[in-house]
Amino acid sequence: GTRGTRRRWNHSPRPAMARLFLDSEPLTQYKDRLFKGSMEEYLDRLRSSATLYVGNVSFFTSEEQIWSLFAKCGVVKTVIMGLDKHKLTPCGFCFVEYHNRKDAERAVKYLNGTKLDDREVRIDFDWGFQDGRQFGRGKSGGQVRDEYRTNYDAGRGGYGKLIKNELENLNEEGAAGANEGDGFRGGGDHGPSAAANAGGGGGGGGG
Repeated sequence: GTRGTRRRWNHSPRPAMARLFLDSEPLTQYKDRLFKGSMEEYLDRLRSSATLYVGNVSFFTSEEQIWSLFAKCGVVKTVIMGLDKHKLTPCGFCFVEYHNRKDAERAVKYLNGTKLDDREVRIDFDWGFQDGRQFGRGKSGGQVRDEYRTNYDAGRGGYGKLIKNELENLNEEGAAGANEGDGFRGGGDHGPSAAANAGGGGGGGGG
């Protein structure tokens, strides 16, 4: 009998979900700088909130797709898509609010890591939506993580913003010196397509 018990015990832990459901564990590693209270108040809010932050979303994922996915765990109250603050286009995150905490907990437990448009979405409790939080905080308008990303990610606008700017500058230099032949400068032109081919394999895990 003991051997069977031991075997069951070995299979029982589910490490992926452990961090969010134990009050003794920190719910998050940092406090959102827009939250005006103390760290303790912040954690209290996370423990009771029915609002979720959803990250690693493709720029092409629609609001309808989000509603459809999260409705599997309860009645969704609102979905707020994250937007580039300059272009007002989707920039890879959203907020989902349920009517009660239990449905939100179910969503974190069962939907975190779900593939949506070939991307594993990351779901965490949020302290509550306020107007203005729907906009990306990066200097160029989108999310900060897309400013510095060095890989090519087709689902999040290609290259990160800083790399993209460098490539555009290289291409402009290449165009200006095009009459000098196909020497070294030609490399600036096929950089993006080479990375796009490589990005086919690595894009999904980007971020």
